[in-house]
Amino acid sequence: MVDVATEDSLNHSMNSALKHYSSMFFLPSFQKAVASVAVLCIGGVSLSTFALFFSLDGLVSSLFLGVSVFAAVLFSDYVISKIVLGRDAIYVLRRTVALSLFCWVLWMFFIILGVASGAFFGLLWWAKLCLLGFAAVTTFRAVVFIATSSVGFLRRLVASLFSPLLCISPFMVFWASIDNALLLQFLPFLFISTIAGCSFAFLFVFLIDRLGRRMYGVPSMPLFRAFMLNWVAALNAPFEELLEKLGENEDIEVTLLKFDSYKPKAAIIVPLVHPGPFKNIGSSLLPSLLKHDFEKEFGCDTCVPLGILGHELDLASQAQNQKIITHVIESAKFQVSADRATPFVKVTEGFVTASCQVFGKTAFLSFTLAPKTTEDLPQELGRIVNEEAEKLGLECNMVVNAHNSLTDTDEVEASIDTLRDVASKCLKKAVSLPSYRFEVGASTVFPKEFSLEDGMGSGGITAVVVNVAEQKTAYVVIDGNNMVSGLREEILSALNSAGFHECEVFTTDTHAVSAVVLGRRGYHPVGEAMNHETLIRHITEVANAAASNLESCKAGCLRLVVPKVRVIGEERLASLSLLVDKALRRAKQIVGPIFVSEGLLLILVLALM
Repeated sequence: MVDVATEDSLNHSMNSALKHYSSMFFLPSFQKAVASVAVLCIGGVSLSTFALFFSLDGLVSSLFLGVSVFAAVLFSDYVISKIVLGRDAIYVLRRTVALSLFCWVLWMFFIILGVASGAFFGLLWWAKLCLLGFAAVTTFRAVVFIATSSVGFLRRLVASLFSPLLCISPFMVFWASIDNALLLQFLPFLFISTIAGCSFAFLFVFLIDRLGRRMYGVPSMPLFRAFMLNWVAALNAPFEELLEKLGENEDIEVTLLKFDSYKPKAAIIVPLVHPGPFKNIGSSLLPSLLKHDFEKEFGCDTCVPLGILGHELDLASQAQNQKIITHVIESAKFQVSADRATPFVKVTEGFVTASCQVFGKTAFLSFTLAPKTTEDLPQELGRIVNEEAEKLGLECNMVVNAHNSLTDTDEVEASIDTLRDVASKCLKKAVSLPSYRFEVGASTVFPKEFSLEDGMGSGGITAVVVNVAEQKTAYVVIDGNNMVSGLREEILSALNSAGFHECEVFTTDTHAVSAVVLGRRGYHPVGEAMNHETLIRHITEVANAAASNLESCKAGCLRLVVPKVRVIGEERLASLSLLVDKALRRAKQIVGPIFVSEGLLLILVLALM
């Protein structure tokens, strides 16, 4: 049976990881973060200090302390963001201030506890608990920067320590104004707690890192940082470097169906590459990149529907995309000769539908299970269909997964035998029909109303219209990752009403729309977040535009192989995604024992002072 589950293991694994990232980087705006820090420092620190020194002089000193601490926070955050971590794409000033906000929420807990203790047991307890808060913040910042920053280790260490040390300085001055002996008494603790904080933070990160090495042979933290750089700053290079190392070389097959009049008119390109894994990583952008570059070279509308395969062939990097694009463009300069085509035919058995049209000795055949879920189909099916086509005298064939229906059902299964039988009947029906001279028109629209977040890739919507023996057929290709169930039927009905006798709608399965929103799937299939009337209006208009420029054409098919392309399979991608999730779960398990031990050690040190 062919499993075409709505949520395959990779999508589930990726979404689990992304939920963690989203929660980590759901940050307030810069203005709100600064205002919140001001409230905590000027308001919280000043009021808590004034509670212990209830006098006019105490009020002035308390306000001065709060303002000094606030100034230290802003200054240190600016230096860290612009100088210490200036080359780090994650830690712009907004995120650095937001981190300080979280640190001050933590620190204020210890300050308030210290004020309460100081009121009953003396000012020394206030100072000691404030220092314990300093140690907690130092440790927290060390964990964050060691784990997430991509700059050198020394810079990460400076970023961890600079702000806490600068912020504790006004407190030390204040305590010295009360009793000079306090300054000398607490200096050793600052030294010890700084070393302890960095050491325990490093141990925490090391144990998480070791999890990845032991389970997958990949250290957790470089992967964590690479994921985060892509999620936060859309940088693809760090993650793709890992994929290049973990991938393997494969020869990639590409099928090109080209239509020419006196010049190139339209092209349909199907690389046996899965357009994933997500966002701008690997081959996620390949459909739109290949479309745009081919159109730029040949001046004709181009579309890149999905072939018959799954995640077993995701490209490792943008460099591999370019290798395929270059090879396709160099190979596409061939003469076309097929001047006859059969009408479009369709065969349906159960929920399996195959559509076919033959151009010369080339069959263009597609599968859909709509309105049931139509997800990835195995490569084995493509090989079987090609063998069936060759038995009928067809030479170069293009087999496409329409990938045009997604339901909330967990799983839909169709046997390879059923798919093969339907394809065989469809091929035989198409070949048995007489062939005629044909016309082709093509057009593309890029709807401004829809974005990646809505499920529309940068390839927009392309329509290729074929007119054969007074039968006008529209092939519509949407740059998206599947579409909601029922929308295909709405589109076909609208196109029929617009005068098209036959039609089929495809998606590219681009994963450029994946990992840009959160949810059960991690992306919106076409139509889930789009207004259907607006979408169908665009589709009808682009199909009519294609029909308005029909020209007599010839067709030509080319099957080429791009050698030694670096790919990474579904199993490895799912493992990498799960590693992020497992590492964070591991962190929850060890955070208590490690940092409770540190806390007890520092409490003992304070007790001995």
